[in-house]
Amino acid sequence: MDTMDNLEKQLICPICLEMFTKPVVILPCQHNLCRKCANDVFQASNPYLPTRAGAVTSGGRFRCPSCRHEVVLDRHGVYGLQRNLLVENIIDMFKQGSTSSSKPEPEKREEAPMCEVHPEERINIYCVTHALPTCSMCKVFGAHKDCEVAPLTSVYQTQKTELNDGIAMIVGNNDRMQGIISQLELACSTIEENSRRQKTLICEKFDALFNALEERKQSLGQRVTAEQEEKLGYIRGLTQRYGAHLEASCRAVETGITAMEEPEMALFLQAAKPLLKKLTDAASTAHLDKVEPGYENMDHFTVSFSRERQALSAIDFIHDEEEEEDDEEGVDVDPAGSPAVATATPSQPIPSAQTGSLPSAPKTASTST
Repeated sequence: MDTMDNLEKQLICPICLEMFTKPVVILPCQHNLCRKCANDVFQASNPYLPTRAGAVTSGGRFRCPSCRHEVVLDRHGVYGLQRNLLVENIIDMFKQGSTSSSKPEPEKREEAPMCEVHPEERINIYCVTHALPTCSMCKVFGAHKDCEVAPLTSVYQTQKTELNDGIAMIVGNNDRMQGIISQLELACSTIEENSRRQKTLICEKFDALFNALEERKQSLGQRVTAEQEEKLGYIRGLTQRYGAHLEASCRAVETGITAMEEPEMALFLQAAKPLLKKLTDAASTAHLDKVEPGYENMDHFTVSFSRERQALSAIDFIHDEEEEEDDEEGVDVDPAGSPAVATATPSQPIPSAQTGSLPSAPKTASTST
């Protein structure tokens, strides 16, 4: 039976959490889905694609729910995915084996737990007042005689529905957090790219000057690198916190799924309340920072320098918006030695995160001469 149980776990669809329903399709990442579940995920990821009779008639893409690998589909949609006939045959053989092996053991059944106060009485009612399963004797003569009670079946169905809804909410929340993590990783790449581009522009300007500018060039490059590392450190730390929260949420979902498999109502109800609290805590992301758009922008590191030798030591990054406007118009050197200002091309901002925005980029004060 252990072998059959392990086999059954391998035949569970990660979307509906039930045994695969034929036809079963195999994704390019080698994970399997019920074709109906794959179609539901695909349509949810591509809500604006045209459909005909409930089937998508043009290409699109969605992410594998098991490994997050992006699956690109052609005009046939999920109906263009290859069926996994091997898995379908295994399902048929498993169902036949389960039917034959379950016949000789009809008498094997778990008994309901007994009341701790009245050992001869089974737990058969639920005390709504104290939120505990109990027995009839406790209601008639015991500690729950003045309490409101309800049948186990009704409370069982209610709390099982709540737990199922909580699991579904966590799964959806995990997908959103995965999207945030992907966005944060993209922000890291954009910050690195913008930093490299800005440092390249700085180097191009300084390389045109004499060796006297070398020491100053290194100083400005280090300032860009310092802010880059500061921003990357913040983004990576935030990514780790989101990842840790995602891992905790996944553990809560696994615990909830395990509890959903408990066949005995009383045992299930004893564990349902703390599980619901864990799922509620896991669903909250209020304690996680949100990042505002433009945090990855490095355009404030624009260079201003003077053509005169005596002004080279005063070159610094621009920090005044009025001076930046003058730079765009191209300020020339006057006879008194006022500087000509050069600015770097602004970088393109990346899209904001799915939930909230990245904190605004701090202004870096610098001087223009």
